[in-house]
Amino acid sequence: MQNTDRAGLLYALAGFCTLSIGDAIIKGMAGDWPAPAMAATRYVAGTILLAVLLARYEGKAALALPRDKLHWVRGVAISLSAVGMFLGVWIMPLAEATSIFFTQPMITALLAWALLGERAKLSTWIATLVAFGGVFIVLRPNFAIAGWGALLPLLGAAGMAVTIIANRAVTGRASILAMQYYMSVTAMIFLAVVTVAGHFSGVEGFTLQWPHWSVVARCVFIGLSATLAQWLIFMGTVKAGAGTVAPMTYGQLLMAVVLGWTFFGDRPDLTSLLGASIIIGSGLYLWYAGRMKEPVKPVL
Repeated sequence: MQNTDRAGLLYALAGFCTLSIGDAIIKGMAGDWPAPAMAATRYVAGTILLAVLLARYEGKAALALPRDKLHWVRGVAISLSAVGMFLGVWIMPLAEATSIFFTQPMITALLAWALLGERAKLSTWIATLVAFGGVFIVLRPNFAIAGWGALLPLLGAAGMAVTIIANRAVTGRASILAMQYYMSVTAMIFLAVVTVAGHFSGVEGFTLQWPHWSVVARCVFIGLSATLAQWLIFMGTVKAGAGTVAPMTYGQLLMAVVLGWTFFGDRPDLTSLLGASIIIGSGLYLWYAGRMKEPVKPVL
């Protein structure tokens, strides 16, 4: 049992760290191509991979676009999350953008209360208020440089929270592989529309031009690595349980600090570290409070 839990933790940690590698690559491409186009290319790669796997295991008929509106909600939400984080890491240090993204568990808990009618415990409200205090600390120095753009990682966190809520609502309506495919293909379609609309909007930074081949190659790599990361996280959850592997998500932040410092010279100052610590502490408190409420399983 301990070996299984250890394997699950390592799977999950590897998955979350892989996500940070993708964020670092995106940061290195700031300004090379519009963010929606990069995100769309990422999901094209992921969709092709998932389509091949789904057709192999469930037949070509499974590749039809989903009719369930909630699957489209998932696709739009994950798209907004991706674009929010892409833009966020371009204008902010990687570690600070990632720190703000970790308000996602608190936002998810609040949305579950508002949309699903789940009872919001006192621990949820405490964790949320404290976490957003940490966000304020992280944001203070960044507002002077990025302005309201410093809130973009919050868009990423909110998009991910909506995705998780929608995932709960559609649980059991399709296989896990089909669920991943539906989210990827709907995100790809939505982002393609946004990319074209951005090009014709005339807004600076959203105009399409023929990219260097390396930009497309890196976007494809990010798409494939993100798919691998999600598989690793899923395997970790299967082996050790969602509650056990949940704290491993903060390995993503540690990896972001290392990558940002190493490749971009983003050395976090004491203020940023304080804010990040408060956000992480709030997430761990919310996780611990949830674990304490779980019924004890009998040992056979």
